[in-house]
Amino acid sequence: MRDNPRLQPPGGEELLAWLRHYRLPWLSGDLVAGVVTAIMIIPQSMAYAMLAGLPVQIGLYASLLPLLGYALFGTSMSMSVGPVAVTALMTAALLAPLASIGSEQYYQLAIWLALMSGALLLVLGLLRMGFLANFLSHPVISGFISGASILIVLSQLPHLLGLSELPGSPAQLLAIWQPVNTLVLCMGLLALAWLLYARSRLAGHLQQLGIRAGAARLLARLAPILVVLVGLLVTIAWDLGARGVPVVGSLPAGLPSLVWSTPDISTLQALLLPAALISLVSFVESVSIAQSLARRKRQSINPDRELLALGTANLGSALTGGFAVCGGFSRSGVNVEAGANTPLAGVISAVVIGLILLTIAPLFAWLPLVMLAVVILVAVAPLIDLASLQRAWRYDRREGLTLLCTAAGVLLLGIEGGIVLGVGLSIVTQLWRGSRPHVAVVGRVPGTHYFRNTQRHLVETEPQLLAMRIDENIFFANTKAIERAILQALREYPDTRELLLILSAVNHIDSTGLDMLCELSVGLRERDIQIHLAEVKGPVMDQLEQTDWIQAQVSDIFPSTHIAFNTLSELKRPTAEAAASAQG
Repeated sequence: MRDNPRLQPPGGEELLAWLRHYRLPWLSGDLVAGVVTAIMIIPQSMAYAMLAGLPVQIGLYASLLPLLGYALFGTSMSMSVGPVAVTALMTAALLAPLASIGSEQYYQLAIWLALMSGALLLVLGLLRMGFLANFLSHPVISGFISGASILIVLSQLPHLLGLSELPGSPAQLLAIWQPVNTLVLCMGLLALAWLLYARSRLAGHLQQLGIRAGAARLLARLAPILVVLVGLLVTIAWDLGARGVPVVGSLPAGLPSLVWSTPDISTLQALLLPAALISLVSFVESVSIAQSLARRKRQSINPDRELLALGTANLGSALTGGFAVCGGFSRSGVNVEAGANTPLAGVISAVVIGLILLTIAPLFAWLPLVMLAVVILVAVAPLIDLASLQRAWRYDRREGLTLLCTAAGVLLLGIEGGIVLGVGLSIVTQLWRGSRPHVAVVGRVPGTHYFRNTQRHLVETEPQLLAMRIDENIFFANTKAIERAILQALREYPDTRELLLILSAVNHIDSTGLDMLCELSVGLRERDIQIHLAEVKGPVMDQLEQTDWIQAQVSDIFPSTHIAFNTLSELKRPTAEAAASAQG
């Protein structure tokens, strides 16, 4: 059934399309995926809450209503929404200057950060601002996530060593080292080795044992569950918590009960920029995941509706005492591998997590913190994207530099500084490219209607005709460069009487560019050189038709370079001197 595109669950424009057209054969896949994904995301959600500086149960609270909210408006049939590493780190980094981590005020600010982020995303969705996802280029996103992942890895090293914080020097580490730290480190290294093996080799070995590829991948993704279970059993059996091994501690049973505490106006104002940053990053990451999943199933997503869905999810997280959420790579991957067909799988996951909170949640109080740290380390280590850096550096050093500087900015300047630096570098890079436009003198390829760069191809030219193709929009940053290129070409072709500007690649001419063209035309008229245009795009022509330049200073406008070349090459216009002597 699932291989037939006509029977695929619908994704895209229609609200709740998946529910309106739901088919019974999809139910089994959604049930299995809902249960499996819920089991997998329990340790992850707890780990990410710890990373955010919050009690671990907050991660479970943040995995309830967000799944329901996304099912209401979301257009991806497979994406799972909840706590993720990047939003957890951003929550901790953005709130640390405002309140002490672990305090009640810090917890309330985390709730308000999710609430304000959700409200902002909803407003942007209602305004159809989904195009904002294009404002962060891939190098900026990759550099930000890589830098954030390095920060996450560093933040978990104390838990791996059984310490409250990382010592400032090796000597201090040796001075405070105790047998319990060795025990915690051994537990962590064993768990880390198992998870690394599960990530790289387990699926292949399970397939060799006769298990289907899809099931083998799913079992490999569920490896963190075994780490949690073994950690719980070992800690309870040997009472490791009483022997000094750091554990989760008290974990209440039952569904969340939210106690609101409204901050003062100045604190809310201080949350505006963090809310904007976390909204932008979570939206871009979620849309990237949703688009990737949609392509695999030949479905589509609507970025504007994704804004509404993520806004509703974050509002739901705030209402249950959670923190900011977005779509997650690993949880969505498990959802797909387990057979999810529609967002009903997320609804089922929320129900399963709710049942666990009502029943066996207190057992997680015995879970060693080192196990959660290992789950985080293995989840975020692959996000340090060295492959993208290598590709970008080989293809375009400027893109590679943007990626590298964004990652360094996150490490040295913090979350806000890294994002601002990356976006600033992207803008500067784009302006720098635009300020160095490619302007080519072109000629006809013999016997064809094609025109190519005279410096790259053997082409035919005409003595009195200079044809130049401008391969960039004409705007304030490149007007001088374009003018210099034209004047240089005129010096190289001194017999030019007709200048043909081919504007096939020009989508916009701003007022500065228009002024340059007007001044250029006046100077060329004094030299008895006329300007002609070819292949002007409709929107550009609509603007130019309202100007004096096109009406008084441009001689002809041709629909194609071929027609312009034929017409102007046959035009034997006498020089000004010859015309004057003929009149005399």
